[in-house]
Amino acid sequence: MPELPEVETIRRTLDELIINKTVERVSVHWPKIVKHPEEVVQFQDALVGQTFTGTGRRGKFLILYTNDFALVSHLRMEGKYGLFKQTDEIDKHTHVIFHFTDGTELRYKDVRKFGTMHLYLKGEEFQLLPLSQLGPEPFSKEFTKEVLASKLSRTKRGIKAALLDQKIVTGLGNIYVDETLFRSRIHPERQADSLTATELATLHKEIIATLSEAVQKGGSTIRSYINSQGQIGMFQLELFVYGRKGEECKACGTTLERIISGGRGTVFCPNCQKL
Repeated sequence: MPELPEVETIRRTLDELIINKTVERVSVHWPKIVKHPEEVVQFQDALVGQTFTGTGRRGKFLILYTNDFALVSHLRMEGKYGLFKQTDEIDKHTHVIFHFTDGTELRYKDVRKFGTMHLYLKGEEFQLLPLSQLGPEPFSKEFTKEVLASKLSRTKRGIKAALLDQKIVTGLGNIYVDETLFRSRIHPERQADSLTATELATLHKEIIATLSEAVQKGGSTIRSYINSQGQIGMFQLELFVYGRKGEECKACGTTLERIISGGRGTVFCPNCQKL
């Protein structure tokens, strides 16, 4: 699933591709992707004549703005956007097409059909689900050491499970939680409310640093992720633990191990991240 760095990369590329393009019509071939409004025809009709004016992101959610609306899109496991000509062949997994007046199309492809779209009037998107339940952005001034410490002090879950909770901090997923915990030298099964002040300060710093570096590298190409211009991310070359079970730790040479933590496959160094 694309996490914050991947979604931010997609946002930036779409910002270059669709701004000032006007919607002529919208085709929806898999109605279940549209969660709001309830009637797909309302979704389609509302966007006719709308011009894309900007893009945004909240955690793992992509936001596409038009004159009057905010389209909140979650890519889930396999969702991808791409800009095409109307004459280009349509892939069988393309489920939503925004046809533009200039002869191009923004197509949403989703092999697993898990993605979602919510269309709201601008200004309502942050007050309603799914964005209203999210925790602070890692790059925002609201995400302080004190806020992180307060949230983690109230849960006895393992730290891996706690950081995957989008209500504690939004945007982190399996890849970047594993990487952040390694860089913080914290075992993924460590009870969240047991972290010391020093450990919490390090964790806060590494969450921001890890995500910042991943954004700069265009995200990680894990399985099928590419950005909206068909380019791959390069942060996978910087990964310390994720996907490296059985390999040597880059820091100490110990063999990396894999466990299930927070319901997810988790790779860690038993030497650098002692429980």
